[in-house]
Amino acid sequence: MHIYDRRFLDDGPAHGFVEGASVADYRKVQARTGTQRTVVVTARAYKTDNSVTLDAIAQLGIDNARGVAVLRPDVTDTELAALHDGGIRGIRFTLYTPAHAVVSFDMVEPLAQRVAELGWHVQLHWTAQQIVEHAAMLARLPSAIVLDHFARLPLPAGTSHPAYSIVRGLADSGRVWVKLSGPYLDSVAGLEGGYADMAATARTWVAALPERTVWGSDWPHSTESHKPDAAALFDLLGAWADDEATCKRILVDNPAKLYGFPT
Repeated sequence: MHIYDRRFLDDGPAHGFVEGASVADYRKVQARTGTQRTVVVTARAYKTDNSVTLDAIAQLGIDNARGVAVLRPDVTDTELAALHDGGIRGIRFTLYTPAHAVVSFDMVEPLAQRVAELGWHVQLHWTAQQIVEHAAMLARLPSAIVLDHFARLPLPAGTSHPAYSIVRGLADSGRVWVKLSGPYLDSVAGLEGGYADMAATARTWVAALPERTVWGSDWPHSTESHKPDAAALFDLLGAWADDEATCKRILVDNPAKLYGFPT
């Protein structure tokens, strides 16, 4: 999920800033879903300034919060160490659209080399077609790879899209994870249809990567003009997972391994 706090914005308007998405606001969401742990991902509005994420982790508590930063290759080793101490465990490359992107494809591999030494992962919000186009690079990455939002498999193709086979092939390395989040991004049924058309894709990922799927709320749903209910999105996991043990693995055990939460 993301935190938006005007204290950490430069002067002037910020593209994509979301009001009512502070740590205090998110605690209300946690009270409704019953979740305790969270992973804060630096939102696009902050570019490569991860101060808002570090502050949110501190507020939520290092035992219950981790972060995913946005970095460029000029980050220093000292800065990486400070980010690690602050709870950062991965870096994100949001490249599904070039608009407003502050990172690029040529930055992925060199940064992955550096963060792998810290045990971090790279989180990729790419389109399915971009996964196909950059399959060779993905195979070379030394770090764990987290594919955002169901790997953005488009409908109606879903798991018949070539990107699915590429991810499944890479999964044999044990380094590839898929995040079950943001069903609205590729659903045709949409909010009114309860995103029901994403269930088949979700179930396939859960079956294919039982030890390497995690769930995310994607709160506060910055891409959506009509905001979905966070608790309703949480309930969808019950339709995607077979039983309580599978839900626990996705919500507790798998993220503890990926993000280094206390067990």
